Amino acid sequence: MQEAGPGVSPSVAQCAPVPALLNPLGTQLVFPCGANAMASNSFLVAKQPPRHKCGNQRSCPQNYFAFKITSGAANVVGPSICFEDKIIMSSVKNNIGRGLNIMLVNGESGGHKLPSPHTRGPFLPREGTDINKLDAFLQEIKVGTIVLVASYDDPATKMNAKVQAHFERLGSSHVRKLGFRDNWVFLGAKGMKNKSPFEEHIKNDRKTNKYDGWPEMLEMEGCTPRKMD
Repeated sequence: MQEAGPGVSPSVAQCAPVPALLNPLGTQLVFPCGANAMASNSFLVAKQPPRHKCGNQRSCPQNYFAFKITSGAANVVGPSICFEDKIIMSSVKNNIGRGLNIMLVNGESGGHKLPSPHTRGPFLPREGTDINKLDAFLQEIKVGTIVLVASYDDPATKMNAKVQAHFERLGSSHVRKLGFRDNWVFLGAKGMKNKSPFEEHIKNDRKTNKYDGWPEMLEMEGCTPRKMD
């Protein structure tokens, strides 16, 4: 360590300058040493940004639930649904399937429920899929329930007008536009008076597809209000 120069307190004595070779500006950089070094150089240490629920970009206000919905990527990477910082559905949990992956949440408590396997992924692109099971499941959803949906592979092959009407009553604006191998993520609620602001849809288009035969993955995050009445 160098001796403190004239007018420099010993407590902030200067370290040896950084050689110009290491400094792209071509000048010598001098940093303080001693007891105040850490405080003086604190600007050099980048602060870690705060972590928000579900890894979202911002925190939610009081009486709002944090969520993130990610669609599948082609027919290879499965979708995932995070709610209040918990991964509820994912390939790792082995509770997702091709078609539509649906999660129900109590709008007051935030407690979640997963449909049975035959309604979790009801639109498998094969013969024998019973769309009536999904129709009955959607019909039985109680008012105030939050509904989260993530597509995987193909969400629309078996969809009919009755099922589309159920999703419209949940707040969907895009369900009637869904086509073969489109990607779709959606959050709505039973009893909504307006259309949901939480919905994204991307068409399967050979000119714009990211994958061979499928569009790019969709990811949507946000804060949905708790049911208070």
